[in-house]
Amino acid sequence: MPDSMGFRKVGNIARGLVRREVMRTLPPPVTTPAIGALACLVLGGCTADRDVTVIKLGHGLDVTTPVHLAMEHMAERVDELSGGRMRVDIFPSEQLGTERQLLELLQIGSVGMTKVSAAVLENFAPRFQVLSLPYIFRDEAHHFDVLDGPIGSELLLGLDRYRLRGMTFYDAGSRSFYTKGRRVTTPGDLVGLKVRTQESATAMELVRRLGGSPTPIAWGELYSALQQGIVDGAENNPPSFYISGHYEIARYYTLNEHTRVPDVLLVSSTVWDDLTEEERGWLGDAVRASTDRQRILWRDAVDEALREVQAAGVEVIRADPTPFADAVEAMYDAYRDDPEIYALIERIRGI
Repeated sequence: MPDSMGFRKVGNIARGLVRREVMRTLPPPVTTPAIGALACLVLGGCTADRDVTVIKLGHGLDVTTPVHLAMEHMAERVDELSGGRMRVDIFPSEQLGTERQLLELLQIGSVGMTKVSAAVLENFAPRFQVLSLPYIFRDEAHHFDVLDGPIGSELLLGLDRYRLRGMTFYDAGSRSFYTKGRRVTTPGDLVGLKVRTQESATAMELVRRLGGSPTPIAWGELYSALQQGIVDGAENNPPSFYISGHYEIARYYTLNEHTRVPDVLLVSSTVWDDLTEEERGWLGDAVRASTDRQRILWRDAVDEALREVQAAGVEVIRADPTPFADAVEAMYDAYRDDPEIYALIERIRGI
């Protein structure tokens, strides 16, 4: 896979992935960024039969995940609502880059849409770090009250200043620790362990406060990192733990549920500004339908994942979250010097 500079070069060639292009037949999505760029150039010179607005959506997840399936539903709805005049092509599994690379490509308008974790997004939009704070949400109901209410809307629309437009929050459940050679029931059990984290200062500080050694590694490289002993464990939600196959190596899964970090569906501001009002309406309606679908799929996926990993011999440990919450409570004090962020924390906790 090319490095980020390689993706920028491709992005310069493929700029304007939302485009009016005329095709006699609609080809399936290509499988590499380079071929995608070439296709864009070639198709752009075709003779017009009809105009089709095409948005390329890249993300890093497997095609079996609830988020990918929900985005497929979104693409189907876009096609239906537009009568074939608008299309979303989806490129999963980091075909177009990592989450960080895709955010950069969105900012320059070289990719139309992406899905990233709010933990990665905080590196671009600092206010999003509050969503990664441990135990900021009391439970699932509180979590959705925040995301679906005024605070969630403010966060999504506030991304405009970073040349991004937030469309919706997808449910990514609660994140918990999984480890290879040691059971974790209290924070003390994490002391000395190398724990993979996302590229998030908040996630790294969480692991550090619990006694572990945070090790940022790209999601696509984590299986081999666990296998080779580069890390001793990681933290994620049950479906990701199962679908990734990490349960084949990490045989202990501790449900301490330290964070509920949502996924965020984004569109490039450059792309959004290029859409007509009618096209924005189609896309918005399709996104709402995909959000409803994703949350149903997610609940089913969590139940299935826990059932399957236990059947495969993983020990699922339902730990008391109180000692973990107490160990990281001081993280909130660090935000007292940032009035904007601290006010947001207080609003979330007050709901």
